[in-house]
Amino acid sequence: MDCVHSLTALAEKYQSDKWGPHSYTRHYETHFARFREQPVNLLEIGIGGYDDPRAGGASLRMWHDYFTRGRIVGLDLHAKRFTVPERVRLYQGSQTDADLLCRIDREAGGFDIIIDDGSHINAHVIATFEVLFPLLKTGGLYVVEDMQTSYWPVLGGSSRDPDSAHTMMGYFKSLIHGLNHAEIVAGCERPGRFDRDILGMSFYHNMVFVEKGDNTEPSNVPAHDALRRAAD
Repeated sequence: MDCVHSLTALAEKYQSDKWGPHSYTRHYETHFARFREQPVNLLEIGIGGYDDPRAGGASLRMWHDYFTRGRIVGLDLHAKRFTVPERVRLYQGSQTDADLLCRIDREAGGFDIIIDDGSHINAHVIATFEVLFPLLKTGGLYVVEDMQTSYWPVLGGSSRDPDSAHTMMGYFKSLIHGLNHAEIVAGCERPGRFDRDILGMSFYHNMVFVEKGDNTEPSNVPAHDALRRAAD
């Protein structure tokens, strides 16, 4: 890919913190390359600029230029009053407002990519995922940024109990076993709301990608059924 048009170059052009303060763009390049020429719908939660109505929008402009056929939607708690390109639409509201999230999804016709760069409050991130992941299109990607707050009590995280289901890291780690739900022996059922819909998960420093897809493949070792029953 021409480095001039790389996601990192676009982040630098628009001064997005997805490169520099963070090293997110290299991971986005890896996972988003297959979408680049497609007419994707992308939702990013968190426009930036805090409560300044004229500030923010750097990553929305970056996504607009990267996905040349894509439609980009931004949601922020604060009203934003700046001009955006034609293929970009802005909403104001809370990321925990389930009715609003469903309306945004409906008006966009569904999303192929959802990025949570919003409040970074652990409970908010988890609640938003539980509303939006079921609505994400099959084959789509759900991304959570800035997962360092999983360890910060001020935002609902914990360094003492990082595996708590109330932290982002604990919550998303709890979904990993669902990738292999077909292999779990009878009598050892686990909570599995998303087991059949999560095809893959990729963790990086302070971020996670969750791929939505058909995860109904049965166990590929039926000959070992007796062993699995014996282990029960």
